[in-house]
Amino acid sequence: MASKSRVRRSKRQSKRMPPKPRAGKARTANAAAQPGRKRAAPKASPKAGPGLIETALAAFAHEVRTPLTGILAISNLLATSDLDERERRWVDTIKAGAEHLASLATLFVDAARSEGPGLEIRQDFFDLRTLARHAGDSLAGRAAAKGLRASVEISAKLPAFAVGDPVRLRAALENLIDNAVKFTEQGSIELHVAPARGGKGKADGRIGVVFAISDSGIGLTLSEVKRLFRPFSQANVSIAARFGGAGLGLSSVKQLARAMGGDIVVAQRAGGGTIFTLNVVLASAAGPAGVSPSEGAAMPSSQGLRLLSVEDNPFGRVVLNTILTELGHHAEFIGQGEGAPDRLGQGAFDAVLMDMVLPGVGGVEAIRRIRALPPPHGRIVIVGISGRAEDEAAARAAGADAFLVKPVSPRALATALLEATRRAAAAT
Repeated sequence: MASKSRVRRSKRQSKRMPPKPRAGKARTANAAAQPGRKRAAPKASPKAGPGLIETALAAFAHEVRTPLTGILAISNLLATSDLDERERRWVDTIKAGAEHLASLATLFVDAARSEGPGLEIRQDFFDLRTLARHAGDSLAGRAAAKGLRASVEISAKLPAFAVGDPVRLRAALENLIDNAVKFTEQGSIELHVAPARGGKGKADGRIGVVFAISDSGIGLTLSEVKRLFRPFSQANVSIAARFGGAGLGLSSVKQLARAMGGDIVVAQRAGGGTIFTLNVVLASAAGPAGVSPSEGAAMPSSQGLRLLSVEDNPFGRVVLNTILTELGHHAEFIGQGEGAPDRLGQGAFDAVLMDMVLPGVGGVEAIRRIRALPPPHGRIVIVGISGRAEDEAAARAAGADAFLVKPVSPRALATALLEATRRAAAAT
């Protein structure tokens, strides 16, 4: 019986086992099938890969910028409060950390698009001196936290206002400041900001601006300098192991500098350390009508507006409500774009703050529906808000009067509301 059982098992096994390939056709067919499968796989990856990466990073940037908007806005408000020296250091530390994270989000998204048609540089009116001062404050706060000396020098010849991309310019400066502090164990760090010598001037409506950041840190050799601006590369392995970092920032800073008509160079500093010199070309701009540069530092005021804010994020609502209350406005919040037209018809509002990324009906479609309302509701002032600068064109095409990029500062929001309401009043 045992013998018959073994025979039956042997027959069943032989049926399950594939026949051994014979010489010639079987091996040739099998070999041909393998390369066929290998060739099929790469066809989908070039199409899916870049799109997935860019989509993921765009989602990352939106999710990160929403809480960062709140952190930066609240810390800015705290900085204007009556704080003692210790509390002010805490606020400065919070601001520095949030600004660094915001700059990283910007740099990573730009790096994902580096293989595409290039950066889309915005042309926004901004306060150049204020941007330089904020960079200096960031440097001073980070240096003090590490026990380093900090020196900031802003030329009196620096124009008060300019037109360019302040968000990316600030991100580039934050990256350079972060590197200077990270790679300096003792000594000092200096920031110098001045108009470029012999560059484009007021005659052709452009101004060159130079930001020089020098440190007494570990320094760089000439061979290390050559590798410094390559994506995901650092000066050498020991530096990466000791200080960490992705090696992404400087390549993105160089990409930005060239997109803004300038460049970035690095040199060895006498006595040890390095000097990074970032130069960009901006369009010159006068201050707002009737406002001198010294007056431009004051917060613009448009008191007593009643605003409808379409914002679905609870954290974003708290932040906006805090800023608007400090500015003297009253805000009502709804979470869906499709509800905006009906709510406007039920109440007396002076303006709408419309987030572009909403569940269901998005911000662009919601703006179109508001503009389709009969007067006076269809003519209400609308300010679009988004973490993506590329949403501006669609928002304005739909009918937005102004547009702000997150993180939104109290000053930027106040200015946008003031200018938009003034234009609306002049048009009626």
